[in-house]
Amino acid sequence: MNLFDVASRAVRILPAETAHRFTINALKTGLAKPSFEIDDPRLAVKLRRAGLHLPNPIGLAAGFDKNAEVFSQMLAFGFGLTECGTVTPRPQDGNPRPRLFRLTQDHAVINRMGFNNEGIGMFVRRLSSAPRSIGIVGANVGANKDSEDRIADYVAGVKAVWSYSSYVTINISSPNTPGLRGLQDRSALEELLGRIGDAAREMESAVKNRPVFLKVAPDLDDKAIQDIAEVGLAQDWLAGLIVSNTTIDRPETLASAYKRETGGLSGAPLLEKSTRILAAFHAVVGDRLDLIGAGGITSAGDVIAKLRAGAQAVQLYSALVFHGPMLVRRIKADLIAVMEAEGLTSLSAFRTA
Repeated sequence: MNLFDVASRAVRILPAETAHRFTINALKTGLAKPSFEIDDPRLAVKLRRAGLHLPNPIGLAAGFDKNAEVFSQMLAFGFGLTECGTVTPRPQDGNPRPRLFRLTQDHAVINRMGFNNEGIGMFVRRLSSAPRSIGIVGANVGANKDSEDRIADYVAGVKAVWSYSSYVTINISSPNTPGLRGLQDRSALEELLGRIGDAAREMESAVKNRPVFLKVAPDLDDKAIQDIAEVGLAQDWLAGLIVSNTTIDRPETLASAYKRETGGLSGAPLLEKSTRILAAFHAVVGDRLDLIGAGGITSAGDVIAKLRAGAQAVQLYSALVFHGPMLVRRIKADLIAVMEAEGLTSLSAFRTA
């Protein structure tokens, strides 16, 4: 067990949100300083529609680095991409505490953070200070809770981060902002993507080839999946989907005392559901949209399951709470071991298996 794993166990003594803030501060001050390693070229993947070349398929999901404070440090831990946010146009405090709960027995987390962040101004200031060569850094944008025009918030967010991020994610799937998931309904989604599309075409004149992803919920029925897929495919500028955000479901298998807390559930219990929804989207869109699989990933086997369900890349976050930041390097080593055992030279082989 290395120093980072020991520190991660020690931090779990603290309340969940306090531990998270401590971790961010430790990374910012250099108290936790990873050493960069070059990835095995067999792990490299390309998001074809987005045009992004990743050194490996494992991304850090939004939520960890809400205010774009430690994206360079997280890339140094070995992530192939990192996504900052969710950020809103104006700063907001989010929901009252406590709002973040570890379900240790279930290797899960429930959060009802409510898009707490410092606002787009500070976010962009930090992103803009990073060198272009740092790696793939995405920006996840959302709407303020009290906004009178939430779509306008998304348009403002897209425009603000466009020049300073490797890609942009439209987050309409958090369960912790009342009414937000209603933007996944077909008519609302058509209006949202129509207005964002206008903004994207406007911004393309200044900075070209900025991929945009839509992050969706796992709590969707077959009709909703079909509707979202069809609306997404109709947008010639949309690069892909991130499947999925947290779930409002509470599986009967949950054992933790916090299992009835309100909010979105993430972590190991989300793996099966999120992977099933990913496969359902892939059945409709095929390779016409890039798919990034998120939800419940803790191992190389989980990554392979997402790839076989249609993902080109994956994202994780909750697993770091229980396994520490060195998890990503262990997963990559295990992926290489599986590839060697099966005689594979590319991760794309898992998508066609």
